[in-house]
Amino acid sequence: MRPLRGAPGVAAAAALLLQLLPRGADEHEHTYQDKEEVVLWMNTVGPYHNRQETYKYFSLPFCVGSKKSISHYHEILGEALQGVELEFSGLDIKFKDDVMPATYCEIDLDKEKRDVFVYAIKNHYWYQMYIDDLPIWGIVGEADENGDYYLWTYKKLEIGFNGNRIVDVNLTSEGRVKLVPNTKIQMSYSVKWKKSDVKFEDRFDKYLDPSFFQHRIHWFSIFNSFMMVIFLVGLVSMILMRTLRKDYARYSKEEEMDDMDRDLGDEYGWKQVHGDVFRPSSHPLIFSSLIGSGCQIFAVSLIVIIVAMIEDLYTERGSMLSTAIFVYAATSPVNGYFGGSLYARQGGRRWIKMFIGAFLIPAMVCGMAFFINFIAIYYHASRAIPFGTMVAVCCICFFVILPLNLVGTILGRNLSGQPNFPCRVNAVPHPISEKKWFMEPAAIVCLGGILPFGSIFIEMYFIFTSFWAYKIYYVYGFMMLVLVILCIVTVCVTIVCTYFLLNAEDYRWQWTSFLSAASTAIYVYMYSFYYYFFKIKMYGLFQTLFYFGYMAVFSTALGIMCGAIGYMGTSAFVQKIYTKVKID
Repeated sequence: MRPLRGAPGVAAAAALLLQLLPRGADEHEHTYQDKEEVVLWMNTVGPYHNRQETYKYFSLPFCVGSKKSISHYHEILGEALQGVELEFSGLDIKFKDDVMPATYCEIDLDKEKRDVFVYAIKNHYWYQMYIDDLPIWGIVGEADENGDYYLWTYKKLEIGFNGNRIVDVNLTSEGRVKLVPNTKIQMSYSVKWKKSDVKFEDRFDKYLDPSFFQHRIHWFSIFNSFMMVIFLVGLVSMILMRTLRKDYARYSKEEEMDDMDRDLGDEYGWKQVHGDVFRPSSHPLIFSSLIGSGCQIFAVSLIVIIVAMIEDLYTERGSMLSTAIFVYAATSPVNGYFGGSLYARQGGRRWIKMFIGAFLIPAMVCGMAFFINFIAIYYHASRAIPFGTMVAVCCICFFVILPLNLVGTILGRNLSGQPNFPCRVNAVPHPISEKKWFMEPAAIVCLGGILPFGSIFIEMYFIFTSFWAYKIYYVYGFMMLVLVILCIVTVCVTIVCTYFLLNAEDYRWQWTSFLSAASTAIYVYMYSFYYYFFKIKMYGLFQTLFYFGYMAVFSTALGIMCGAIGYMGTSAFVQKIYTKVKID
């Protein structure tokens, strides 16, 4: 197996990016002629309860079959990043050619090898294999009540075929042999081919678990969230429209007064901060970069979910991750456009630093991945990312993502970078009046993420279980509905929070709207702690760091996306209400 090797230059980066596209494993089209070679790939082995803690199959002292030469194998980037470690088993398997029980190698079991196998059996090690992209799982061995340890030595393969395609694979582990030092253990296998009525496009259905996803509960949770959306939209419409109508009527009367009456009148509310509400946010460069990155994450989520609904990405190793990376690189102009246009409207001048937006998400993900990589290298785990893969990712960032982001930035600055505020900005900021504690931006930020988290709570459980346990997530239609509901709830909540903030004559709505929506990530990360301690049985330093590290990345990305959605919706609302009021 050869890891991807990066090469400098734009051409090399483009070639690397093309490898992100999902392809059939082993350069096959999943069609075979009679007697044609069928490769059994040995992937990884590891503890059953620590799905992400995997090691090379031959890190255990298993022996290899006698066959040496096979068809060439290419590894795509998504497989390398996910720790796929395909190694040839050495077993001679041919299409539709039965193999009677036969010994393929022999293990010379000394004390050291026995101790390795005993450790694996104590920790419930499972291994994974692949035939024609179909995964197969088997257990290393078992222990009895007397404290003796046994190794399964016989792999009985039953392969179903439909026409010239493989549609089903089953493994039965037999041949239980006691582990005794200084003995020889013979490893054997057999292959039985049988005709199957399963269609090729349906061959992955056996790996799905409809009983786990429980579509009735799914629909019930979606219905509850949808009812919450209707309630929120109705509540926002009723409160804001009635309140704003009164505000408009009061402000209209004030406009008809002379200056003395207006000075004596009791002016208050959101109109009082009209000269500051469109003031640039603090740290506009960072703020614009976050908004641009959030818009890009939303675009990537939307496109990947749509692709997953159309194409069954779970049927090919690494295809989901490869597709996400490809789409992220291709949507880099979205980041530059929204971030660059916002930065221009806020009077930004340090354009050379807009590369922060291009590298914000990649730096966060790669930084965490490289940190986990050092731990994986220490543990000799298959999750260790090869050096060539690191070079490939860096080339994509520098030669694809950065140029496309700069193109988007230029377009955003020139097409929508001119300020179009309905109110002039005062030279001197309006003093922020005192208000009750629950109207402070900090309190609004903490409370703003509760309802958005509530709308995705059920789906988070299914997503977590699919990634951290042995489940395949395939209900992307539900994910699309949840994404739509999340967007609506987030916008409604941030609009209400912003209105209350402006009504308290506090014009710091930009960061507040972003952070109140982004605080959803805090609740998701808190839920990940509950999930880790009460829903799964992970253990060990490596798995713990891996879990909380990548959950932090996931939660942060989700928070940035929600923050951008909340800000964009709130910005349109603020523009609308101040446009309707005549302000001198």
